[in-house]
Parts: sequence; structure tokens; C-alpha cells
Amino acid sequence: MSKYLEFSTPASKEAMELASDFRLKNQGLEYLDRVYWNLSDSALYEEAIFRNEGKLANQGPLVVNTGKHTARAAADKFVVKEQSTESKIWWGEYNRPFTTEKFNALMSRVHAYCQGEELFVQDCFAGADPEYKMPVRIITQHAWHSLFARNMFITVDDRETLKNFMPEFTVICLPGFKLDPKVDGTRSETGIIINFDERTAVIANTLYGGEIKKSIFTVLNFLLTFDDVLPMHCSANVGDKGDAALFFGLSGTGKTTLSADPSRKLIGDDEHGWSSNGVFNFEGGCYAKVIRLSAESEPEIYKCTRSFGTILENVVFDPITRRIDLNDDTLTENTRASYPIEFIPNTVPNGYVHSHPKNIIFLTCDASGVLPPIAKLSPEQAQYHFISGYTSKIAGTEIGLGIEPQITFSACFGAPFMVRHPFDYAEMLKQRMIKNKSNVWLVNTGWVGGRFGVGKRISIRHTRNLLNAALEGKLDKVKFRKDKLFGFKVPLTCPDVPEEVLEPSNSWGDKKEYWQKYDALAARFIENFKLFEKGVTDEVKNAGPKRIK
Repeated sequence: MSKYLEFSTPASKEAMELASDFRLKNQGLEYLDRVYWNLSDSALYEEAIFRNEGKLANQGPLVVNTGKHTARAAADKFVVKEQSTESKIWWGEYNRPFTTEKFNALMSRVHAYCQGEELFVQDCFAGADPEYKMPVRIITQHAWHSLFARNMFITVDDRETLKNFMPEFTVICLPGFKLDPKVDGTRSETGIIINFDERTAVIANTLYGGEIKKSIFTVLNFLLTFDDVLPMHCSANVGDKGDAALFFGLSGTGKTTLSADPSRKLIGDDEHGWSSNGVFNFEGGCYAKVIRLSAESEPEIYKCTRSFGTILENVVFDPITRRIDLNDDTLTENTRASYPIEFIPNTVPNGYVHSHPKNIIFLTCDASGVLPPIAKLSPEQAQYHFISGYTSKIAGTEIGLGIEPQITFSACFGAPFMVRHPFDYAEMLKQRMIKNKSNVWLVNTGWVGGRFGVGKRISIRHTRNLLNAALEGKLDKVKFRKDKLFGFKVPLTCPDVPEEVLEPSNSWGDKKEYWQKYDALAARFIENFKLFEKGVTDEVKNAGPKRIK
């Protein structure tokens, strides 16, 4: 809203009803116009529509357009380098240093920018386990971002709790505020700058909602490791017998889809912690990729795209009928839906389980079409593949990606969000994996019959059947073959899956070409792992692939 216009908005009278006594002036934000505190979903709908931030689509979702930023600005994330972080951060491509002096100067400009502006505040929590729950404050310039925060984090309606709320970390999201690369030393006018000493993060010049959730995830990925909690970029669910399962993988590999299983209870779809107590969700909602989503293959998530309370980012809709078109990628391949986790049936009510994972799934989208659809890993192989984090970046999930998937290695299956060195996370995973005797599976949700453009994406039905067999212990008694290059164990049979599917070379017309491509992939693994060899045991190094001689 323009700071020069004086008129009431739908929630003006209720703006301060649920305000915390720890006001924004305590955080340096003074001389504001009006602050809307902890508004409900319905009130935020009214504000967003009143301010022309979004449109109400058929059956109730709020459709918003994020402009030029339809994905994360992965190259624009910075961490302030100071005493508490200097020796503990994994500095480099994903954690670029930012000086304290520049951050202080930046915050002075942020405070000046906000004067006379209307802001929205959501006081909520990250981390479902009461022992590790962190109070976080999300301050936004837009009403729909405040609704996004309500969807993605854990909210409370208790007046007394909100009145006494004291944030341990604050995110300030200002899409209208531009950085100055000459002054700030940034790559562009867009930036995500995290200051652990000040417990504050600033998101500038981007409307993409995912930056809010990933900022908090990055924060937890640092702080929780000092409480002996392993932060994980994974989805998680649990069976009737308390058998939890983790699904690691980058966006587009199927974490959200495969964990939303009607026969198992969903713990969460993207971010979790593994403590000595068990597994807990960091969030209170889901952020699913919805391009070409079908009611037949993914009925639970599909229904959410037709629900009041869901935010649809960059989904195309008919302005006359207000019906959405999930097949239309005009704006981006990375169309998204943000919704509360309770929209999915069969969820764990409190977001955590006091049991440890029986199965750990590494999801990889192999764009070269050579990996088997499922393989069982030894503990050393599990560490090798966790540190490697092989997958393919799918179109739209990051700025600059084209249509064709890009083969990549993302340590811990989430390198952009890992603040400490991958060794630290890998060692924590190893300890928990061995202590709890967890099975580890590598599952390929990518291409079969050839690389992207030649073969086709593996059937989700086959992937689900393979996963169900692994989770239900049906693969414990089948015969396995040792993979010629990677050495992991590949089942020869699996219930409800054709045997030829388990041998990927069967779907290639040219077997010689298959082995050439497979050998080339092994070479990529070996070259990538050279970055991590120092400090890794010989057992882990030897657990990697071998070239064809």
C-alpha cells in the first residue's frame, strides 16, 4: 500500500488485537504507519485481495504472481562473518561472507525504508518437538507473505502466548527494498542476508515465498547441530508400527509426492530434525511443486490446490471462470502450492514421533537414465552417497535453469541450505544410522530407456511399489545382484514391479551406449568426491563407484 494514502483496510480495526508486548520498535523498526499482528487466514485473504496482491480462484485458493523471481535466488545468499560463525560456517559457493559493518549499514537503510510503511507480523514457531521449538518472527511487506508464514510455520491462537511472544530469530521480508551491489558488495539488487549474531535475516527484492521458509531452514541447519540434532532436507512419514522413514532429495525428485502416502502418516514434507528422541517436523505446512499435477497420481496434493487457505504461486488461471490450469507453464515450471499440513489426510497430529527411522531413502533424479530404480546401500556407501548428493536440478527450481535437467551434486541433498561442512552432517547421520540399524536405499525417480529427451521418466506407480516393498520389508528376502560399477545391491525381483524394470540396461536399445553413459556417470561421481576426500575414511572413499576397465 502507498504510504501516502490514508484509508482503512479490511483488518485495520483488528491490527493490534493479537500484538506481542515485544514490539517492532524493540527491533529498531520505528515510525511505522500500521502493523498488522498475527492476522488469521481469512483476514489475510481480505488484505491480500484488497491490496491487489492476489486473486481468489475457483474453490478458494489464493493465486499470486511472484514476478521475475519464480524460484530461489541461490546465488544471492550471504551469511555475516563474525566471531560466532567465522570458524563454523562452510564458506564458499552457498555461504558467501558478509561483513558486520555492511550488515549494520544495510539495517540502517532497512529501518529508514520501513518508516511510514504498513507491515505484517506473524509470531510463530519452527520445530514441532517442544524440546527444540524455536520462536520465530516473520515481518513482511505483503499480506500474502504473512499468510505464507502462517501456512509454513507452527502457529498459535492463544492470546497470552502471543502477548508474551519473544522471538529467537526474525526474518524481515521486503520485496520492494533493493540492495546496492556497489555499496553492499552483493551480486545483484536481490539478497538473502543472515546474521546469526543479531538473530536476524533480511530478504530483499524478491517476492518468491520459498525464500522465507528456506531462510529459517538455513538458520536451524546451523543452530540445532549444537544441540545434537541432525537437521535434514527430507520428507518423513511413519507406518502403523511406528516405523519412520526419511526421504532425502532436492526439489523435483519426489519428496513431497512419495511421502504423501495414504497408507502411512505424514510427519512433514521437506525439513526435519533427528534428535535422540526421534524425528520432528520443522514446519507446520507443505510447499509442493504442482506443475502438471494429476488427481490420479497425487490426489492428496491435487485436492489442496482446490482449497481455501492454499497459496498458489505463479499458477495460471482463467480470469473469467477462475479455474486454475496446473498444466500451464507459461510463467514458470516451478509453480508451487503452500498449504497447512493438516490439509493432507493421515498426518501425525503433533508433527513429531518418538521413534527412529527404520528406512532412509535417498531420492535421485538421474537425468542420464542409467541408475537402477532402487538399490540397497551399505553404511559406507550411504555416507558416500549422502556426501555426494547426486541428482538433477529440475527446470524452474532455481533462477537460470532451462527446460533440460542439469546433472548436479548437492552435498547432503541440500547443499544450498547447509551452513556447516557436509562432514559434520554426514557424521551425525552415520552415528544415528548405525545406532538404529536403519536400512538405506538409493531410489532413482529420473529417466529410463535413455537420457532426458530420449527416454522417459520412470512410472510413479513403479516407484511407489518399489518403495512400499522396501518399507514393508518385502525386499528383505529377495535375491540381489551386485552392481558392476557402484557395488550396491540391486533386487532381482520386487512385488508388483516387472523384473525388466529392475535392470535399467533392458530399456536401452543400444547396450554399448548404456555402459558408456553409466561409466561416464561413475567418472562424474569420482571427480566430484575429490572435493571431500580429505578427512573421509578409506572405507567411505572406497565405497564409491569403479570405472569400467
